[in-house]
Amino acid sequence: MLLSRFVAVFILYFTAGSGTTVHDSYNDFVEEDHAPQLDYKNPHWCHSPGLTNGEVTCHSPRGGAHRSTLGTRCEMRCDQGYRLLGKSSIQCLASRRWSGTAYCRRMRCHVLPLIPHGRYTCTNGFMVDSRCDFTCDPGYRIEGQHSRTCERKGSWSGAQPDCEDTDPPKIKCPPSRLKVAEPGKLTAMVTWDPPAATDTADKSLDVILVGQEPGTDFKEGASIIRYKVYDQARNRAACKFIVRVEVRRCPDLPPPLHGFLTCSSDGNNYGATCEYQCEGGYERRGVSSRVCQFNRNWGGDPVECVPMEIKSDVKTVSALLDQFYEKRRLLIMSAPNISDPDYQLQNIMIQKSDCGLDLRHVTVIELLGSPPRETGRIKENLLSSEVIEGLRQAFRISRYYFSMLLLDKLGMDRERFITPMASDDLFSYIDTFLLDEEERERLELHRDFCD
Repeated sequence: MLLSRFVAVFILYFTAGSGTTVHDSYNDFVEEDHAPQLDYKNPHWCHSPGLTNGEVTCHSPRGGAHRSTLGTRCEMRCDQGYRLLGKSSIQCLASRRWSGTAYCRRMRCHVLPLIPHGRYTCTNGFMVDSRCDFTCDPGYRIEGQHSRTCERKGSWSGAQPDCEDTDPPKIKCPPSRLKVAEPGKLTAMVTWDPPAATDTADKSLDVILVGQEPGTDFKEGASIIRYKVYDQARNRAACKFIVRVEVRRCPDLPPPLHGFLTCSSDGNNYGATCEYQCEGGYERRGVSSRVCQFNRNWGGDPVECVPMEIKSDVKTVSALLDQFYEKRRLLIMSAPNISDPDYQLQNIMIQKSDCGLDLRHVTVIELLGSPPRETGRIKENLLSSEVIEGLRQAFRISRYYFSMLLLDKLGMDRERFITPMASDDLFSYIDTFLLDEEERERLELHRDFCD
């Protein structure tokens, strides 16, 4: 009799993660031409089933002590951390074969991605129960979980951490510096190399200067120079140093008696020059100026203002005038004789204003009479007839009527008066037209001197 065999097999595969789970069901129908000689008592009808890294649980028609008899059904189950691939249930068939095979494969998690600026090390790769510990590069700190574990379902615990930049940049300022002010100045040019900044994360950093630029003039005293820098994570670093400008100074230079000083710059700083000036009726004895040296001492020797010595016994008018050149102004007063009423009135006013004339550096010369009794004098000092004649000729001064001639310090004819002048009017003219700005300032300081 012909027997036919019909085998219907349905297999469903479901893939999840990195492993594959197989579910199966069987309906076996066997028809043979000749019935086999089946032996349900043979304890080793099929070979003994085994499952590495797993457990086999069998149920035999003859009882639990039998694992390989005909008709025995075995359940396949893997150890923890393993996934079953193949049949989860097999049966010992009449063909002395099992109805399927299975094996256990170690479960794995997917490969963890690297984190920027960090790394990780795992205890057992990406296998189940392996723990991966995360560390960050120098200058960074873990934000989030420090480790992740491969769980039994093949997925990692927690979430992927990040490495955050927490290390501020490093910057070092140049050392503080002291600079001496330049000669004649109260400032000094100070230069330095701007500091460079470094950072564990960023290659390019912007260094910000807070304060005065290098290569510029710094004033006397201390100036604080600051630099600051930020990285991309806004971590901040800063440094500072001091620029100190020293103005070397000499002791205050006292003005001479009957004189004053005109000084450049700040008066007593290194390089300052002080020029000596004497009051009216006095002349300088010594150097014209002194300079403050680097060693804080004044160059040259002290200067004196001594009474001006007028040599009235000279023979020429030029010799007389040279003594006053750039030093004194001259007021030449002429009259026909000593009893001239205009002369007498003017002489009284001149005597009362003698102090004011000295403050304005004015010397009075009197020319009186006619030859052979003609006289000329500067106070009590008489002039020679040659000088008297030279003055009259040089400045066209008449002997026959009262007149006054005002000369500036260069000997130039500035104004003529043919009637007596009150002191206030004379002083007003001199102050307005003959004095320079500096002389006016000094005159203002000494205005009460003649009161």
